[in-house]
Amino acid sequence: MTTTVPTISATAIDPTTRQVRHLVSIRDLTEQDLYSIVARGAAFAAGECGSPLAGQVAGVYFLKTSTRTRTAFTSAALRLGAGVIQYGPQDLQTNTGETSEDTGRVLSGMLDVLVARTAGDPAELRAWAAQSRMSVVNAMSAEEHPTQALTDLTTLLRQFGRIEGLRLLYLGEANNTATALALALTRFPGVELELRTPPGYGLPAKVLADATRQAAISGASIVERCHMADLPGDLDAIYTTRWQTTGTVKPDPNWRQVFAPFRVEQELWRRSPNAVFLHDLPAHRGEEVTSEVLDGPASIAFGQAENKLYSAMAVLEWCRSPSGGTTL
Repeated sequence: MTTTVPTISATAIDPTTRQVRHLVSIRDLTEQDLYSIVARGAAFAAGECGSPLAGQVAGVYFLKTSTRTRTAFTSAALRLGAGVIQYGPQDLQTNTGETSEDTGRVLSGMLDVLVARTAGDPAELRAWAAQSRMSVVNAMSAEEHPTQALTDLTTLLRQFGRIEGLRLLYLGEANNTATALALALTRFPGVELELRTPPGYGLPAKVLADATRQAAISGASIVERCHMADLPGDLDAIYTTRWQTTGTVKPDPNWRQVFAPFRVEQELWRRSPNAVFLHDLPAHRGEEVTSEVLDGPASIAFGQAENKLYSAMAVLEWCRSPSGGTTL
């Protein structure tokens, strides 16, 4: 994977000017915020570091299984100088009836940032964020996986040296990863994002409307179709995710038959020989993607997974930093 890193001027963080920012949705980010986080992720991947979170404490609260995201944020906090407290599904008093608002108020007196994976309603994350002392980061909710999209953009920037003008094909269920990706990519001029999703498993109507509106402003484009005929060629990237997303159950008992045509196979590279392959992992080999593709020369999925660390570092720094940033 080649790396092209924008020029970034490092600025020490003055604790007296430190602001509290939350990342519950990609919608929470301005264009400047989005570009800055992605650029910082690439800079961290290139070896830039420091200890901007020295003396701070990060809480990492995961209700669902996680290999990459939990490890990335824990490692990121430690590398940036913060201490870490880990919480599991049974560790907080929300299990005994304490409200999310009360929990957030209590934790905000002891933590500087809370990274949480609930796979549930993002309203709970908003409730935790209803205070002015502790940042809250959505490490995956049912509706959206914003930190995954930031990882994906960091991966694309490192691979191509740009995000503007890239052509991407997304295959499979339009889940929380696809939602975040659509909301993020359509901010970049010239990006062409095409989603091919099984019937009944497309983007939520509001997400598609928001992404389409953003694309009209930025000069990007987004198209969603529910079949595999007439696929675009000359793509820069082909992306899929596992079909059975954490915390969800398909209503159709025959859903695997409906999804089967959307499997990523080597044949897709006939019209796009230079495309890279992306997957947010874990992969169910032989289901949404063949091992031939996942382990093949086009795959950068495991480098993408490593980029979760660098993107997590950028997110934590942004949450606890003064205003400002860099552009791509």
